[in-house]
Amino acid sequence: MSELGIIGGTGLTNLENLEILNREIVQTPYGEPSGPLTHGRLGGKEVLFLPRHGYGHTIPPHKVNYRANIYALRDAGARQIVAVAAVGGIRVDMLPGRIVVPDQIIDYTWSRVNTFFEEGLSHVTHIDFTEPYDAGLRQVLLASCRALDIDVVDGATYAATQGPRLETAAEIDRLERDGCDIVGMTGMPEAALARELELAYATLAVVANEAAGRSAQPLTMEMIEQNLNAGMAKVRRILAEAIPRL
Repeated sequence: MSELGIIGGTGLTNLENLEILNREIVQTPYGEPSGPLTHGRLGGKEVLFLPRHGYGHTIPPHKVNYRANIYALRDAGARQIVAVAAVGGIRVDMLPGRIVVPDQIIDYTWSRVNTFFEEGLSHVTHIDFTEPYDAGLRQVLLASCRALDIDVVDGATYAATQGPRLETAAEIDRLERDGCDIVGMTGMPEAALARELELAYATLAVVANEAAGRSAQPLTMEMIEQNLNAGMAKVRRILAEAIPRL
């Protein structure tokens, strides 16, 4: 049984170095996940892979069924989840192509179903979310980057915005005042749902672009795609290095 689940983000709808064993269509009490679960072998160990936007990258961030994704991975045996994410860089050193392992998150999303604890409860349930990312899993990712001599930022605050549009320059200014370093659209409620199911969860983020108002160059999808291609090549190496360490 695979104990590691990998959630692919924008730019990572497949793992080229993953030996695919089989794909499994699953149903959950919370509906269908973003696609079939891919059972495979990476770094000599069995893993589960699921692209949060679907294999064709057709599901926008506000429409992802986060509960079904997390539940399906847990039900298939995952006890640890590495979530890959493309983000915008707010802080001056968060340049395109950099790898970031965040340690905090602020949720700016709305109207997303964000908990498993809402029906048929014997008592109201709260989770401790002081540290939203698993410390041990973060250290494995950081150690893997260093072993590969890949530049990595240890610690950052991730701003989770609603999407699917990108932010205005004024919104990014606000996020910076709030203490955010990077911005993405999928970090919540994914991280909280993993905590509710007692799964170790960490994010491996790739800076795809400088956030709105942070660059003199106009933001283009071509530029973002180029940066993602370079960043996701690093991510594939990091995952292959990290998995034997888990």
